Amino acid sequence: MSRIFISAARKSSGKTSITIGLCAALRERGLNVQPYKKGPDYIDPHWLAKAAGKNCYNLDFYTMEHDEIVDLFNRHSASADISIIEGNKGLYDGLDLEGSNSNAALATLLNTPVVLVLDARGMTRGIAPLILGYQAFDRDINIKGVILNKLGGYRHENKLRQVIEHYTDVEVIGAVHHNPELDIEERHLGLVPSNEDSACINKIKALSKAIQEQVDLDALLNIAQSPESAAANAATEFRATAAPDVNIAIVKNAAFGFYYPDDLEAFSQAGANLIEVDNLSDSGLPELDGLFIGGGFPETHMQALAQNGSFRQSLADSINRGLPVYAECGGLMYLARSIAWKGEKYDMVGAIPADVIMEPKPQGRGYVQLRETADSIWPDASSRTIAAHEFHYSRFINLPKNARFAFQVLRGTGIDGEHDGFISNNMLACYTHQRNTRSNNWVERFVRFVRNYKLIEKQS
Repeated sequence: MSRIFISAARKSSGKTSITIGLCAALRERGLNVQPYKKGPDYIDPHWLAKAAGKNCYNLDFYTMEHDEIVDLFNRHSASADISIIEGNKGLYDGLDLEGSNSNAALATLLNTPVVLVLDARGMTRGIAPLILGYQAFDRDINIKGVILNKLGGYRHENKLRQVIEHYTDVEVIGAVHHNPELDIEERHLGLVPSNEDSACINKIKALSKAIQEQVDLDALLNIAQSPESAAANAATEFRATAAPDVNIAIVKNAAFGFYYPDDLEAFSQAGANLIEVDNLSDSGLPELDGLFIGGGFPETHMQALAQNGSFRQSLADSINRGLPVYAECGGLMYLARSIAWKGEKYDMVGAIPADVIMEPKPQGRGYVQLRETADSIWPDASSRTIAAHEFHYSRFINLPKNARFAFQVLRGTGIDGEHDGFISNNMLACYTHQRNTRSNNWVERFVRFVRNYKLIEKQS
């Protein structure tokens, strides 16, 4: 099982662009490339999936158990020629002193050799102690190569190669020169998602060309062919897919695209037929049993969302009639009364009688822990906490004093600092992004709730 872990000394080293280029370049060679992203993230996986031509799956210590990570990795890598994992932050960065959730820990769990992407701007001889330090910090981490990034030219490249060859035993498998045309536009949540970037295909082609010209792909493939590990031989788990008996719509377009592929697969396994709808262009909702609105960037499309009044009215009427709806972050914002940003304000659905304001700094960011309240509309029998994540620059104002919430926030921000999961009729909307995992099977619970609602409707 060929696999490689692309990490960095620190964040913003350009590893995402390098990994996108690697996925595309190896795909152009005719290889079946399976991409992964460490940690909670929607945007980088969009780009990686587009480059590889396959869904990108997230591997996250906070929301997944170790054997669950191994199972997911093995299941989706089984038919691949090479699996490429992109790390987050730096190789040894993590939540705790021991680095138990770091990139290094994930590389160890999956017995995967590491290639470091190093932003070498302004560096010459200093590159050697950086590499040596990363090797010495944890001898169990298999750092097999480096890709030098954002170089100033061939003279700079030659100096760095000489230094690394003289002082270290690490192979330089690539040297990518600085080129502004390879940069992917960023905004407040990170890279602009590929579903919004009309030029994304051309950008991926440019990154692929740069990688093919400046990275030794044969050397990378040789590094990736590491021995099988005990983790890699762990048994995978498969779940039978139930015959679909409910129709659940998901909103998908340039404004809403934050969906984990394994979450969507879980809908099918739970017996739901997923129907894509577009609240930017559709006039209203079709006949359905439930609705899921994921995250995204409603603020950058708020004028277009407001102008589609027929869809907003259709959704508001459906919620008032009791349609089961689940919304996360951007979906939560869309269900509010209005969104204000950069001096402009536009009406939204109004299912939540409160208003959203965009702020210049994050209002909620990172991992969260939730506990269900007695008001939860699809409760879990267990009393465990829910591990999830949030990342939003918006906040709510004018919330009603009698608001009902599905979750108490034990860690994080949520809607009001103490609660998340606004409830109205059969609608549950929260800032938190849940991940369907063994310990939090939210998809199955939501589908069951939709199914029960459908049965009640038939009987009434």
